[in-house]
Amino acid sequence: MLADLLSRYQAADPAEAADVDRVRSLLASTDDPWTRAIPLHVTASALVVHPPTARILLRWHERQQAWLQVGGHGDPGETDPVAVALREGAEETNLPDLAPWPDAGIVHVVIVPVNAKGDEPAHEHADLRFVLATATPDAARPEKPDAPLRWLTVPEALEASTKPNLRETITRVARRFPAA
Repeated sequence: MLADLLSRYQAADPAEAADVDRVRSLLASTDDPWTRAIPLHVTASALVVHPPTARILLRWHERQQAWLQVGGHGDPGETDPVAVALREGAEETNLPDLAPWPDAGIVHVVIVPVNAKGDEPAHEHADLRFVLATATPDAARPEKPDAPLRWLTVPEALEASTKPNLRETITRVARRFPAA
């Protein structure tokens, strides 16, 4: 599943190509690239969008102190990154109708460093990013009170994001919206 998705993906630049190569090497070196027991492991995330209004939903991430996309780790036994992004998106937004948009292809591959915290050592996420759409943006409700959600226009989302890799993801997704 992962190898197939990556085989159809074209990196946008040399830095992303290097990240894709690292993910491919990870897949070749382990039977479970999702396990948190290895220092580089796969995660899946998504920008949630409302295509008719060209808005993007961002979620406050308390640990990172930043507005981010939804997503995270696969649960034991999960192997489909699109399914992980859909599950995480539904959990974090309570949106009942999330679906890949305009298709289930990867939109961005990013190796994200994660700082050590408590007993958890520093590690890296091989984050596969997708786009999920909803027809019911007003139904969005945060999973937790300390993880508020915000619907933003593309310029607002770019301004709210402090992470260059997320700004790049937002820019790529913005190109998919119909021209106004």
